Amino acid sequence: MKYVALLSGGKDSCYNLVHCSQNGHDLIAAASLGPEPGKEELDSYLYQTVGQDAIEFVARALDVPLYRRIITGHAIEQGSEYGERKPNNASGVVGDETEDLFELLSTVKAHHPDIKGVSVGAILSNYQRVRVEHVCRRLGLTTLCYLWQRDQAHLLSEMIDAGVEAILIKVAGIGLTKNHLGKTLSQMRTTLSKLNTLYGSHICGEGGEYETLTLDCPLFKYRINLTDTETVIHSDNDFATVAFLRVKGAELESKSDGINQVAIIPTLLEDQYESIKQAVNDSLNKIESNKRTSWGGSFTHHVNFPTSLGWRKGPWIVVSNVQADIPDDGILTIEEEVTQCFTTLAEHLSSYGADLSQCTMINVMISSMDLFLPVNAVYSTFFGVSPPARACVCVDLPKTVRVRLECIAYAEISPRDRQALHVQGLSYWAPANIGPYSQAITTGERVFISGQIGLIPSELALPIPRSLSTEMALASQHVERIATALKENSGGGWEGFTLSAIYWITEPNHLIHVKQGHLAHKSRQYPTLFVVVKDLPKHALVEKQVILHTGRCHVVDNYDGELMLQSCIPLYDCRILNYDSGRSILWQTLTFKEDHSACAVIFIKGEFEQSYATELREMVSSLTQTLEQALSIRYSNDTYSVFLQ
Repeated sequence: MKYVALLSGGKDSCYNLVHCSQNGHDLIAAASLGPEPGKEELDSYLYQTVGQDAIEFVARALDVPLYRRIITGHAIEQGSEYGERKPNNASGVVGDETEDLFELLSTVKAHHPDIKGVSVGAILSNYQRVRVEHVCRRLGLTTLCYLWQRDQAHLLSEMIDAGVEAILIKVAGIGLTKNHLGKTLSQMRTTLSKLNTLYGSHICGEGGEYETLTLDCPLFKYRINLTDTETVIHSDNDFATVAFLRVKGAELESKSDGINQVAIIPTLLEDQYESIKQAVNDSLNKIESNKRTSWGGSFTHHVNFPTSLGWRKGPWIVVSNVQADIPDDGILTIEEEVTQCFTTLAEHLSSYGADLSQCTMINVMISSMDLFLPVNAVYSTFFGVSPPARACVCVDLPKTVRVRLECIAYAEISPRDRQALHVQGLSYWAPANIGPYSQAITTGERVFISGQIGLIPSELALPIPRSLSTEMALASQHVERIATALKENSGGGWEGFTLSAIYWITEPNHLIHVKQGHLAHKSRQYPTLFVVVKDLPKHALVEKQVILHTGRCHVVDNYDGELMLQSCIPLYDCRILNYDSGRSILWQTLTFKEDHSACAVIFIKGEFEQSYATELREMVSSLTQTLEQALSIRYSNDTYSVFLQ
């Protein structure tokens, strides 16, 4: 796609352009925001403003037009979200510095209407990413963030090896002094690594330790030579000097037509996920024939549940089996059906003192994957920023019913009680959203991760040729990377334990292979469901959906009686009861005794004279309390999954 580069002049914004080029995108223009004339630096939460004297030279070195705008706004909205969760108020914040970016990119788009993407050099800053993506969404642009969540030590080495020549133009971190100004990344590599070891400083300067100016990179048509500079010191002390380099003169030098060095594209799978891929392949190779078998979808026991069930326990709310009331003539457009589902869901939530913006996870069941796009179009109108986590699968629904919803919500006291990871840009990290949902929502010490299919993140496409093993490994890797990003974004302090996982699978014959891949994942045991459905988004072969617990529980302090967060370890239990005539019951539970949160999976095989619930209560007494305390119970083809508050 054609794209505009957001330029700070630093190493990250320039090196990301190299990756954009290698991924087939065409640079059309550059854009930059800076302080008003006469003001060399601005205390901005969002933009790098030092080095603006040289930004014209960077654009000329790239040989593209530069669009500039003065920063007039301030960091008014400083939270983890930007904008409102409610759809009617999802625009920007008046007077915020983010809106300067909106105006700048609006100008660029007016001059270059064929631009579809925006290059952003963000590595770790969620604050920056959230705001840039908010602006891009409003303008119909896609962010290109190929440095996002990369290992900083590897990234710095890659930049240097790729021919990025950048110098330190500002220092503001422990161990850095005015003498380091003007030094190249290559000259500073050892020092930066040492400071990381000693003090935990960010090697790439993501903590504001330093800023850079790029003098050359593979995409530059010219090299920048600084002819006159001056050191400006804000504060000079033994702890951390704050100083920057004022560029007073520079010139461009023509470059030879030699072959430019290229950036290193990360491997698709990490080693531990290569082992999952291998385990699935080994399982596939053991089967002589893996043809699709007939799948009737019949149930040994057919259970009829009432529609639109709701329940609240503490701050947790669950609403299940939400579907539209189909008129006698059966005439209802898909748009009307989805709208009626959400109207019903909103009414239930309202009766429990909550609204749609407090949904943490929604599962969408549709009768045909052909409905995915029109359902999404209506679905998106009910949410603003940071929509809930989600899974969408195609299943057999009752006749005339095309959409069914189930929802878990959390009535938080403060918006800070809910954290979203809603990444919308292309990267090597994990897939951008292909629908109106967040990758994950964290609230009440629970983490709801959206269903992940095996997309190649930089392309948002499934592997070609189709491969169950690669899709399984990628889906698992995506889940883990999302969880890791959440830990880092929240400042750490929690380990994370999987409460439950669901593997949605489209081929019955793939069940055994997906199970082998799951067993190859080196992680703790937890309740797991393997469910065969009719279809998945993009016709994927497998989708993985997970609920985590941070591992932090509120417990009473023995000293002062106050509630405090404490790191805890869950208890896992797995048992099987076998009866005559092939009847059996198997269950898995994972429980935090400190806060009574738990998930359970109960599998029932064979015919039972009494109802499942009665049989479980009488024959498996250890599960009685689990069932009685359940917030949500899902029934699926002779399997119960239970989620406790």
